[in-house]
Amino acid sequence: MKKIYVLDTNVYLTDFNSITHFGTSDIVVPMKVLEEIDKHKKRQDGVGANARHTIRTLDELREKGNLHEGVRISKGKGIIRVGTFSLDLLPQDFDKGDADNQIIATALAEKSRNPDRKVILVSRDVNVRVKCDAIGLETQDYVPLQVVNQIEEVYTGFETILVDDEIVDRYYAGERINVSETQKKLCPNQYVMLVSSANEKKTALAKFKNYNFPLQKINEYKNGLWEVKSRNREQTFALDMLMNPDIKLVSLIGTAGCGKTLLAIAAGLHQVLNMGKAKNGYDYLVVSRPVQPMGKDIGFLPGTMEEKMAPWIAPIEDNLKFLLGNDKDTLQRYMELGTIEIEALTYIRGRSIANAFIIIDEAQNLSMHELKTIITRVGEGTKIVLTGDIHQIDNAYVDATSNGLTYAVEKFKEYELAGHITLQKGERSELATLASRIL
Repeated sequence: MKKIYVLDTNVYLTDFNSITHFGTSDIVVPMKVLEEIDKHKKRQDGVGANARHTIRTLDELREKGNLHEGVRISKGKGIIRVGTFSLDLLPQDFDKGDADNQIIATALAEKSRNPDRKVILVSRDVNVRVKCDAIGLETQDYVPLQVVNQIEEVYTGFETILVDDEIVDRYYAGERINVSETQKKLCPNQYVMLVSSANEKKTALAKFKNYNFPLQKINEYKNGLWEVKSRNREQTFALDMLMNPDIKLVSLIGTAGCGKTLLAIAAGLHQVLNMGKAKNGYDYLVVSRPVQPMGKDIGFLPGTMEEKMAPWIAPIEDNLKFLLGNDKDTLQRYMELGTIEIEALTYIRGRSIANAFIIIDEAQNLSMHELKTIITRVGEGTKIVLTGDIHQIDNAYVDATSNGLTYAVEKFKEYELAGHITLQKGERSELATLASRIL
């Protein structure tokens, strides 16, 4: 028997293709959802884009039939129609004017009209699901973009391999050491630690390219970049990737204070200011981060684009000023010359950025669609670095397993032009490290 799915507003704002993900089951769009979607259509972010796509999709379906009576979504799919509700079906304690409750009332109305069919309310709102369960209405979450089931399954970019004691000695002697696919399943540009089976303290760090190449030595940059030196093995791995011109996409995940943003900016400055295009460097450095306030758009702030971006880009500017010797005038001069550019992600669509070192900080607040828009702006000779902490997400429409950063890590891990590492240890201060662990 076909099911009836009633989709909450947040489902459409998460994925405009959501109506195609329920097979032959029927979809009911509550009238209140149409009103809610309309309120978001002018937003200049991924939520606004999903709202506009949803409206256009419904308009196209409307041309094929009557949304009141129902229109087939496509061949092999179910029927979609707009549903109405009766507030009399809500429990007495429910606020009749609340939008969520009116959507719940629509699901209850469908259940009353179709007693022989299973009616399920799909919502990303935890409290809505709790209320549905409390009144005996079946409900479920919507996670079609989830690339891993649990946060612990996210690819870390590092693996430990137990080997014979002589293998470690041979590696340090400069011999070719290969890893077979039967020995360990590895991804391109994954970092490994060879551990002696005879003495677990006897180890060697290396980088895996593919099964046809021997393990590679890691460039440690012991003298540092812009006076920034790695303090742990993960930071060493990060610098190796950031300075490798063959790796076009680098993703760094880590808790607050692990150094992911500082390392990325230090590597970017070095390759722009010290190397330049003539020395396999880049013409300019582009830095940005998602504007993720309480649903407000960057346009509500006064001034130029740089002034509008100032509150959101302040953490990046702190790192830039630190690397430039706390010289604000030097930073301003580089920005005026275009050597360092602050870009608003809101307006990146349509650009083609070539020969640049791009850093997108706080990338965990991006949706998969927003991240795709950013990465597809990359032109010839450009390297893009994504940094973020998937444990700290401010975007209500993504979570640790469905955000754009996690999506990029999982989707690109099989390709040699991408690399990833999860930084484990905080280095900002003893207090910051303790706070990130116990709070």
